[in-house]
Amino acid sequence: MKPTIELLLASGWIDYELLDSGNGAKLERFGPYTFIRPEPQAFWKPRLSSSKWEAAHAVYQTKGEKSLGQWIIHKPIEPTWEMRYKQLKFWGRLGNSRHLGVFPEQAPHWEWASQIVLAAQRPVHILNLFGYTGMATLALSSVGAMVTHVDASKGVIEWAKRNQMLSGLENRPIRWIVDDALKFVRREVRRGVRYDGIFMDPPKFGRGPKGEVWESLEMLHGLIEACRQLLKDDVLFVIMTVYAIRASAISIYYALEEGLHGLKGHSSCGELAVKEKHGERCLSTAIYARWIGDQYWSPPRVD
Repeated sequence: MKPTIELLLASGWIDYELLDSGNGAKLERFGPYTFIRPEPQAFWKPRLSSSKWEAAHAVYQTKGEKSLGQWIIHKPIEPTWEMRYKQLKFWGRLGNSRHLGVFPEQAPHWEWASQIVLAAQRPVHILNLFGYTGMATLALSSVGAMVTHVDASKGVIEWAKRNQMLSGLENRPIRWIVDDALKFVRREVRRGVRYDGIFMDPPKFGRGPKGEVWESLEMLHGLIEACRQLLKDDVLFVIMTVYAIRASAISIYYALEEGLHGLKGHSSCGELAVKEKHGERCLSTAIYARWIGDQYWSPPRVD
């Protein structure tokens, strides 16, 4: 099937805004603070004045797109600060990387998957791979799903647990696992465990807790094939988001279609983006492909 590229725009945010972008950077507000982070795709000109950019609390500086950098702090910032997305609460903070604890552009995935879980009207067990600080996990848990959350970083898992407590979801059935994603999936296959849905948010490059190397372009196909063996026959959904690799949304669409061969459902693909506060310009930050089971799919409306 010939795919249609969709643009999913994050909405519903109060504690996050893309204030401006351009000249290879983006100016954002996370709660009470504003930050400048590198954004190679923003090769247009900024629309706000230089004084607005210079007023940022901190800037993440790198020596190049592939190199690690450091935060240059210009104004006082609390070590952690509380943020909210609808009913979910979580902690923002500066880390060793450019990330601040949340990927706001992924909100459409949280909403889409939550609606499917609610529509299922049955007990649901979801696997969240490369789960980071747990926003997808908490969104699904809040609507009744049991979630197994896997990330290679013990520190990130602890951060996610604190987000769970802050959101008042400490009594929800979430299984927190510090492990290499691919190794965990293969062990679950051997154990005969099956899931109703899978989130995958693999990094371009990463290392597992025992030094395992992850390279998206080389390993995505194997991960999808392994995940296929974990899915129940009446699976709800599979979502894969990919950042900063030499691939298109169409590439991962066909990879997912091939990997899920034999299951009855529909695939879609596109880009995740956020819209600038002042104007219509949208900044694409990731590509995605996702699949939904036939029983939960509705044909697109034709006006």
